[in-house]
Amino acid sequence: MCGIVGYVGTPAAADREYTALDVILEGLRRLEYRGYDSAGVAVIADGRIEARKKAGKVSQLDAELAAHPLPDAVNGIGHTRWATHGGPTDVNAHPHVVADGRLAVVHNGIIENFSELRTELTGKGYEFVSETDTEVAATLLAEIYAHEADEDLTRAMQLTCQRLEGAFTLLAIHAAHEDRIVAARRNSPLVIGLGEGENFLGSDVSGFIDYTKQAVEMDNDQIVTITPTSYEITDFHGTPAEGKPFEVKWDAAAAEKEGYDSFMDKEIHDQPAAVRDTLLGRLDEKGRLTLDELRIDESVLRSVDKIVVIACGTAAYAGQVARYAIEHWCRIPTEVELAHEFRYRDPIVNEKTLVVALSQSGETMDTIMAVRHAREQGAKVIAICNTNGSSIPRESDASLYTHAGPEIAVASTKAFLAQITAAYLLGLYLAQLRGNMYSDEIKDVLEELQAMPEKVQAVIDAEEQVKKLGTDMVDAGSVLFLGRHVGFPVALEGALKLKEIAYIHAEGFAAGELKHGPIALVEEGQPVFVIVPSPRGRDSLHAKVVSNIQEIRARGAITIVIAEEGDDAVEQFANHVIRIPQAPTLMQPLLATVPLQIFACAMAAAKGYDVDQPRNLAKSVTVE
Repeated sequence: MCGIVGYVGTPAAADREYTALDVILEGLRRLEYRGYDSAGVAVIADGRIEARKKAGKVSQLDAELAAHPLPDAVNGIGHTRWATHGGPTDVNAHPHVVADGRLAVVHNGIIENFSELRTELTGKGYEFVSETDTEVAATLLAEIYAHEADEDLTRAMQLTCQRLEGAFTLLAIHAAHEDRIVAARRNSPLVIGLGEGENFLGSDVSGFIDYTKQAVEMDNDQIVTITPTSYEITDFHGTPAEGKPFEVKWDAAAAEKEGYDSFMDKEIHDQPAAVRDTLLGRLDEKGRLTLDELRIDESVLRSVDKIVVIACGTAAYAGQVARYAIEHWCRIPTEVELAHEFRYRDPIVNEKTLVVALSQSGETMDTIMAVRHAREQGAKVIAICNTNGSSIPRESDASLYTHAGPEIAVASTKAFLAQITAAYLLGLYLAQLRGNMYSDEIKDVLEELQAMPEKVQAVIDAEEQVKKLGTDMVDAGSVLFLGRHVGFPVALEGALKLKEIAYIHAEGFAAGELKHGPIALVEEGQPVFVIVPSPRGRDSLHAKVVSNIQEIRARGAITIVIAEEGDDAVEQFANHVIRIPQAPTLMQPLLATVPLQIFACAMAAAKGYDVDQPRNLAKSVTVE
């Protein structure tokens, strides 16, 4: 989420043909893939901060700068935004300038305790003009700078970060310190670029790759102060630390993908952060779950007697996973409907129906029309969406945003996992509101969810086995996928990924349907993925699926089994076993889906196809 650039140079460098603004704007154009809701810059010139910001893409900022130019400067910061707190407006755009125009801050991430901090600062007389958590952080920094830190910007950042909870990268400049930028990172990317008589900061190296290939990697919970000739790293408590220097060996195009072969590959690797960030900032000051926007009376939500999930494509499969969780936790009958079918079948919805609309872009026309139809029938609509301020949340009665950041590749990966995560949060919210679960039960589930990013990372770390399978099976004419319970929508999603980017026949089935027809497709050498439920799960599902593996293996299939660690029962019946960490049954899709994404990506690449822009497809389907 969000692209950040910082630059500080030496005023005396007369041979330099560019200004801070030139560096920042070029960096923002390269980083725009990280967010394109708004853009802004701030520079220090003649002892004061000058800032310009505008909703929309960097091109909108260019127009604003043409109309209202900035003075030449050698110190500045810039930001291209993926909106989280507050919609994509001019006022919510970064930088946020506070302290009577003397301090400017840009930010990537989510500050979980911003509400408590905002209340505290309001009590001290501060007023806020935006809806963002960033303005709160900037104001806190200004307050600490003026009082506790004795006007030491680095010390102020250290003390501020000790107060912040969540994930964040912060860059700050102050009119009294023209020679420096102070930055901090926690669970959010930041890299230092090293030049001669100039230094840089960026969300990734694409922010400064046109100017230097020498960079320094920072660890988590660190602060850096850069000047034109030096950089100094400490932890949040001021203890000196060392960075890890490296040379950027990528070209500019590869840098945008952080060295990955494709945006899809990069976005697969983004998934631990996508799940983690979607979980951040969900508790109010009393420790209760909240939605991002709620325009529904809670009494109405308590009276809901049916839920209908509407979505298309990958989002529909996320909806199918959601159904299992919502019905289990809330005991509300839940249907999953393809949005483009919903309004044409005369669905039974009324004022006691809750419709949940899932969309990555928020602009999927089928889903927009379904939302409108549902509301016309009196139903309330909650949107789960990855794009703040898009059409579907605006036309809904409530919204819950996923924080996956922009998804550039056409085939959805990180948005799918983020949608499942958000759907779990919605289920828990409704269970809390309706009294279906005790607070300690909800707390236990949240703790299990918070452990999932690390487990997703473990699956990704073992990707070489799956990549090799994708390459070795490049000539396969078709691939089948089997799953039960929450493994069934995972199987459907695995098949869809292959169809989308590898252009081969692929089908996902409920494993219980095998002997009702699909087993006829199995012949010698047929690759079949099987998503195996945990042996610790309910009833006898594990034994039933192991039996399915035996049945297809006996007919010559190449069985590729996704099973949790410690499940030895699958070993003798599987040609290949892909291990995933143990997890609660309902959360297994967050893990089991990842190898299927990696497999599809590897096979498509081995076939020589454009992984990010597959034929006949576009990112956001806006025509019904």
